[in-house]
Amino acid sequence: MGTLNRFVVDLFGVMAYGELSAFERLSSDARFSPTLRDRAALGRLAVTEFEHFEMVSAHLAGLGVDVEEAMRPFQGSIDSFHERTRPADWYESLMKAYVIDAISGDFYTALAGRLDEATRELIGRIQSTTEQGGLLQSRLKAALADDPRLASRLALWGRRLVGEALTQAQRVGIERQFLGGLLFQGTAEDQERETVQLFAQLTRNHSRRMSALGLTA
Repeated sequence: MGTLNRFVVDLFGVMAYGELSAFERLSSDARFSPTLRDRAALGRLAVTEFEHFEMVSAHLAGLGVDVEEAMRPFQGSIDSFHERTRPADWYESLMKAYVIDAISGDFYTALAGRLDEATRELIGRIQSTTEQGGLLQSRLKAALADDPRLASRLALWGRRLVGEALTQAQRVGIERQFLGGLLFQGTAEDQERETVQLFAQLTRNHSRRMSALGLTA
């Protein structure tokens, strides 16, 4: 397998395990929903995440790569991330889904813009079927509207989540070298500068999403 293909397989491997983990997390968290309507809504989101996993799996199969083999290098670090960011209640679970889904989407879209058409198309299809952002934003805004204490707590939680998520992305990119391999050409200094710019943009996007909830990032 060529070097670029290895980097692309790594990208799909981390995407696949991220989607599978999101499915498991949302399915589990749905049982803590305050209403049956909320439980059903979260269940639908979980199904969407599993559909994304299947899309990535099928794409990997088309490349002649077993999805389990592609995911395995990322299992430990992603599991560890979810352990470090275990929600304390339903509202923290919603915020985690809102923050992580959006940051992941931004990250993969940024990568896709530098890659082949098939990769861009797959990531575009996954993004086009994502309902999470609007539904989660609506539910969070409703909960926060009349509860300043909850707003303060979730603002802090959101800051912790984005810090953990960006650190996780950098760690995985360094360990597997796929971030530089996919995104950047040129000297190490050029790669470092572009990496800083990418993560600064991810942070700005997160801040805008928090502002949409009426929270300070």
